[in-house]
Amino acid sequence: MLFRRWRHKLFFNVSLRLFFGIICIYIYCEYIIYYVTQIQCGWPILNKPPNDGIQPVYAMVLADPHLLGSRNGHWLDKWRREWQMHRSFQTALTLHRPEVVFVLGDLFDEGKWCPEREFDEYVERFHKLFKVLDGTTMFAVVGNHDIGFHYRITPHLAKRFESKLNAPPIRLVSIRNNHFVLINSMAMEGDGCSLCSRAVNEIDRISDILKCSSGSPLCKGKTKLKKYSRPIIMQHYPLYRESDSICTEPDAAPLPERNNLFEERWDCLSKESTEYLVESLNPRAAFGGHTHHSCVVRHSFVPTSDHKIEFIEYTVPSFSWRNRLDPKYYLLTVTPDEVKVSKCGMPREWTMQVTAILMGLALLVYLRQYIVATNRIYNYKQL
Repeated sequence: MLFRRWRHKLFFNVSLRLFFGIICIYIYCEYIIYYVTQIQCGWPILNKPPNDGIQPVYAMVLADPHLLGSRNGHWLDKWRREWQMHRSFQTALTLHRPEVVFVLGDLFDEGKWCPEREFDEYVERFHKLFKVLDGTTMFAVVGNHDIGFHYRITPHLAKRFESKLNAPPIRLVSIRNNHFVLINSMAMEGDGCSLCSRAVNEIDRISDILKCSSGSPLCKGKTKLKKYSRPIIMQHYPLYRESDSICTEPDAAPLPERNNLFEERWDCLSKESTEYLVESLNPRAAFGGHTHHSCVVRHSFVPTSDHKIEFIEYTVPSFSWRNRLDPKYYLLTVTPDEVKVSKCGMPREWTMQVTAILMGLALLVYLRQYIVATNRIYNYKQL
């Protein structure tokens, strides 16, 4: 009778420890590990203090979350990836407290063909997963998976994304004398369609505002910015390049994919559209996504013999574990004189799996040692 009571007590204690051990493993692997990884990244430091003591703009940039719809992917994969992105994004907001977030297109994986009701559910789910804190503003840029490639876009698809995500084809956002131009890459086709014409007209208008603000003799209008600084381009496609072979980042496209030639208007902007944007806007930096891989390109354009435009373009890796095993996001510290960039990693897929396995094994070893020690104590008391 005494032995049976002792066995019941041992079973209860082991079960209790097993239960709390599993809970601890779950909390660490599904919550704490994101903080452990992302706390290692911080805001980049400026080379010099901002002029006039104006606070820099602290921006978070991510690309290609590709929320799954009703057609592609298994429901378990969908749930898992969305949970990972939700936890990573909320952890980033908690740790870094950005004042502005830019999402560079392909918010949805099936936005180009889903019906109206499903699109509304898409938008609601996006805002739930990527909910921002008070004091943080989010700007979304449209991607090809959101409304389709250029010749698959209908006025309805373009309008519903624009209205429900507040994302017109072209938009100028100014924050403390830092100017961001948000661009619909698919509207840069250059074929004179209504979407392209609207985008070109708006770019020309913004270009004139920038020229007038900089004191250029090419100014035609009267509208000016409070203070001029070269703008920053935010769009889905990368600017024109032949391939990713020039990309040397550790998280660039793997070989041999890196050497595959890009198709203009499909993998990147066309050469003509790139030159048009650069000459019209004179950017100091550009950010894009679309490839799901990282790349840093130093551009140098010489539109005239006495005018040279130099800037750095950053291609932002995908934010989704479905597209890569090591998703990333960028943190930007921006002043009118500087753009500093930090690339932040999130927990790798294999890291989370190995951590869970090792912690599970450690729990089993602990329980075994506990049982052995308890047996020894019981046997000692029986002597």
